[in-house]
Amino acid sequence: MGATNVVGGGVVGLASALALARAGHSVTLLEPDAARTAASWGNAGHIATEQVAPLASPAAIRSAPRRLFVRGGALDLPLGQLANWLPFALRLVGRSTSSRFAAGSAALGSLLQEAMPAWERLAATIDAPELLTQDGHLVLWESPETARAGRDAWTAADTGTATFRDADAAELAAIASVTQAPVAGAIRFAGSGQIRDLSVLAGALEEAFLRAGGRIVRARAQLRIIDGVALVPGHPAELVLVAAGIGSRALMEATGHAAPMIAERGYHIRAAADRWPADLPPLVFEDRSMIVTRYADRVQAASFVELSSPDAPPDPRKWERLEAHVRALGLPITGPFRRWMGSRPTLPDYLPAIGRSPRANNLLYAFGHQHLGLTLAPITAELVAALVAGERPPVDLAPFDLARF
Repeated sequence: MGATNVVGGGVVGLASALALARAGHSVTLLEPDAARTAASWGNAGHIATEQVAPLASPAAIRSAPRRLFVRGGALDLPLGQLANWLPFALRLVGRSTSSRFAAGSAALGSLLQEAMPAWERLAATIDAPELLTQDGHLVLWESPETARAGRDAWTAADTGTATFRDADAAELAAIASVTQAPVAGAIRFAGSGQIRDLSVLAGALEEAFLRAGGRIVRARAQLRIIDGVALVPGHPAELVLVAAGIGSRALMEATGHAAPMIAERGYHIRAAADRWPADLPPLVFEDRSMIVTRYADRVQAASFVELSSPDAPPDPRKWERLEAHVRALGLPITGPFRRWMGSRPTLPDYLPAIGRSPRANNLLYAFGHQHLGLTLAPITAELVAALVAGERPPVDLAPFDLARF
């Protein structure tokens, strides 16, 4: 098998590079960011098998005004970034019809039903099964009105392979042990999961890739198509996979592909987990659009959907609001807080792009996984490996073809 370049060392790129290396390819992974600042390594660690409904939906469009940051919500459309997010927003509205939402849900569901088994296989492959937990997560509300509305919404939603029930007395007591806020209702999901430590995951993936004969080059890649062949200048290879998250847009557009992604930026704060129960699953404070997760000796609170440029300065008000939420809830998390911001790569229909380029048969792509990059990385890697091997993928890839744009 020939030489392969994988452009992008986030969780999707690393998982795909590992799958190709284990299949016998000579793989070079090109990733300039040795500090692991990308969204892959700063997310909530949640294996979100329940999130079958794409955010490109009639309900999301209707609810957008009340979810705005200026009204206390998590959605921010910065005025200074209007030129970046307005074209995306118009495309999003166009992709949010009832029929397109139904088709998108079916497509995303086909990936998500394979997500957890693929994670089990990947965790075993990298000799780190302990990194994956399948204990579900808790969702709670602070008022009777939001509890009723939230539970009704989840009851009506397609949650795929995940299920939920009302939280029992022990689970309510566990919630009460970490928050002083009133809990008017809570549900416990089963079938979802968590990665215990994203930094350890990143290291385990890189080590497994190197053991499989892969090579990591800390360099920024460019992409060209010459005479129907995709090339990464300075790094000759017979096959190229673009899996560079938000950076994939510029790479693909340089070759004439439309990849209308936006940086959907999220924020988190982290602090010591001295007083946080080690066995508590992720907690979603749905009224505040905030998820709290424990990683080893740290606790993280994360939120926000900020449509912006990946290179725009972070907005300190987001971190300040997270810290205010922590104080208001009485969570046993004290500073100093480590602050982070990262860009989720999001396409207007909230479906990833997975496929092969019609412009160059040796060019494949896997990016645009929005909030589900961590969740879908292993199954995406398996789909990429099947494409390269000329095998029939276990999931229909037609809905994820970049030609839809």
